[in-house]
Amino acid sequence: MGSFIALKEHVFEMRIFVLAIATTLFLQILSNLANDYGDSKNGKDNAGRQGPVRTVQSGAITLSEMKQMILAFCLFSLTSGISLIFISDIQLFSASFFVLLFLGLIAIWAALYYTIGKNPYGYSGWGDLSVFIFFGLFSVLGTFFLFAKDILPDIILPAIAVGAFSIGVLNLNNMRDCTNDKITGKKTMVVKMGADKAKYYHFFLLSLPVVSSLIYLMLNQNRWYAYIFLVMIVPIGLHARRIRKIQNPALFDKELKILAIIALSFSLVFGICINI
Repeated sequence: MGSFIALKEHVFEMRIFVLAIATTLFLQILSNLANDYGDSKNGKDNAGRQGPVRTVQSGAITLSEMKQMILAFCLFSLTSGISLIFISDIQLFSASFFVLLFLGLIAIWAALYYTIGKNPYGYSGWGDLSVFIFFGLFSVLGTFFLFAKDILPDIILPAIAVGAFSIGVLNLNNMRDCTNDKITGKKTMVVKMGADKAKYYHFFLLSLPVVSSLIYLMLNQNRWYAYIFLVMIVPIGLHARRIRKIQNPALFDKELKILAIIALSFSLVFGICINI
């Protein structure tokens, strides 16, 4: 999303795009590895958990081996992120340099301590806010800044869209695991609000990307064909309809993957529409 907006503003650069994608993937993988390690070590992954069996839980690898993988992807993320700052021609040791470096280190910390440690913040209901900040605001605004060396205030609207979709994926994961999370003391937002209210929360998250992106277009575009992205309302609506009917928590797992595809497709379609 950040790169598509950079393309629209004529500041896009392919090498920044490629390295930004690589850094994002490293951080995403690091987050998944850390969650696997933390939930297994803290006893949250057990026979009652829904969804795919994780590697440590299944015994495919040991906690020690997972820790080594986590360390490796910390280094990959750090190396890729620092390289990204350098190739974006940010002035060395400038305020922007240190802010981006700090945000990168915070992103690695957030990926690790979502489930790792004595008091992981993911077990206290702060996961939704963290995902919104790191997978929405920081990722879109930060990526655009690497291209433009500046921030346009209205870019926060598509950043909100990406963040809302990201929370939606997490919300489905937490709805799927609600019963086991409640038993093991993992107080996610779903556990706190209850399964029924979590569905209404999910519908709000699905509507937010459409509304925020529409407002962005109204502020920046006067060409009718830019609004073609509204075709994404169809898969979003069908997804919401299926969520409303689900009674068996295990069925949320399939929709989790579908929503991830919808989120990616939304960014692609929206990005193409603002550039045609």
